[in-house]
Amino acid sequence: MKNVLDVALKRCEIELSPDKVEKLAEFYEMLIEWNERFNLTRIVSPEDAAVKHFCDSLIGKDLMHGKVCDVGSGGGFPSIPLAIACPECEFTLIEANGKKVSFLQAASEGLGLKNVRVIKARAEEVPDLREGFDVVTARAVAAMNTLLEYCLHLVKVGGVFVAYKGANYMEELAEAKNALSVLGGEVGSVVLRELPDDSGSRAVIEVKKVAHTPPKYPRGQGKPRSKPL
Repeated sequence: MKNVLDVALKRCEIELSPDKVEKLAEFYEMLIEWNERFNLTRIVSPEDAAVKHFCDSLIGKDLMHGKVCDVGSGGGFPSIPLAIACPECEFTLIEANGKKVSFLQAASEGLGLKNVRVIKARAEEVPDLREGFDVVTARAVAAMNTLLEYCLHLVKVGGVFVAYKGANYMEELAEAKNALSVLGGEVGSVVLRELPDDSGSRAVIEVKKVAHTPPKYPRGQGKPRSKPL
């Protein structure tokens, strides 16, 4: 897997030291082993995983700094590759599914990632973490207007929310204008990248936290999904 990763990272113009690439390869092996029991991902071939999981996750690495929270971490993307690439950052992974939490804990311990902690919870159920992070990120979790309500309350004023989105990101941003205004966000930079091998387009969207999120948000009882702002 290491050789496959080396090639994919080079094609995506992502630079990592050999020891970090080795860690990514180790994580892939753990993912495949656990996937047989827990169905963590449908992307299993080394070539596909290198591009669609690892390179995709690492597109946003230059936006990581300080205390980082990953919402809906699932099988560990983008959080685990980012934690490997950015050892100077502190990562908090929030995941509600118990089996996925077990995998994330085992992976971070097995890889010796001292900068990772895993919390079993929903993003709207962690009031002690409110506005506690410099960066919050999420990948393949929900539509942008819903995602903002799950994530912006965790971002410090002056911090950023980094959303991984696909080719329809402009449409999602248009639908999220009200949510941005209500929750204290403002769109900053957008990094656009075409993944190799016809693997699709990726937009990494930086949302700046410019004002405090009102205390009544996020709403509970599934309202961010059923009645997005």
